[in-house]
Amino acid sequence: MPTVADADRDAGLARQLERLGDRDVGGWKVGLTSGAARDGMGPGFRPFGYILKERVFRSGKQLALADFASADAVRVGADSVRVNVENELCFRLGEALPGDAGRDAAIAAIDCVAPAFEIGEARLPPGATAAERLADNLGQYAVVVGPEVRRLWAAFDFDAVVVALKRNDAPVQTVAAAGHIDDHFASIAALARQLARFGRRLAAGDRVITGSYTRHRVAAAGIYCGEFGPPFAPVRVEFR
Repeated sequence: MPTVADADRDAGLARQLERLGDRDVGGWKVGLTSGAARDGMGPGFRPFGYILKERVFRSGKQLALADFASADAVRVGADSVRVNVENELCFRLGEALPGDAGRDAAIAAIDCVAPAFEIGEARLPPGATAAERLADNLGQYAVVVGPEVRRLWAAFDFDAVVVALKRNDAPVQTVAAAGHIDDHFASIAALARQLARFGRRLAAGDRVITGSYTRHRVAAAGIYCGEFGPPFAPVRVEFR
């Protein structure tokens, strides 16, 4: 797999933040942490993407397919917009996390964890460069967050999580965490370090999504449900 030049990656992330401007941030995503996408821009490279506060939705949110694409979508000859749903865990910080934080500090900073959907747009045409993908905010559009759970997470076995995605109650995909996704708290610490390089930091109240379990293209209207198993309740989003 070819290695993307550091300068190209940094230029893409810097351009992403320029496009963000002064809009309110509700949180961040850590990219390239799971499945076939892991290390997709180089070994160990974990880029960030921003989540707009206005696009943090609660479980049960209805989204109109006709509303896509978003006004901030990047167009490089794309004819249409493809919409994806990805089941992820969403971590909410109870306190700020500095750029030099390690995994243990990330665990201590977490206030709660929730099942979630990331809603993504494939806004770029095939063959887009890594810098273009990073500048495009890694296709991030919104996050739909389920009921939040508070507990001591240090001893929780995240590798035992198995996520089932359903559409209109019919099974679509089932993915086990073990061997599929990076350690969530190591990812959050890596996010803090990456943001610090660009003069940003994780703040109290920020939500962080740490990588996808399932990934599915939305081709028609329907109700999607993500089931993560105890202690998490299902999370739902409807496309109409």
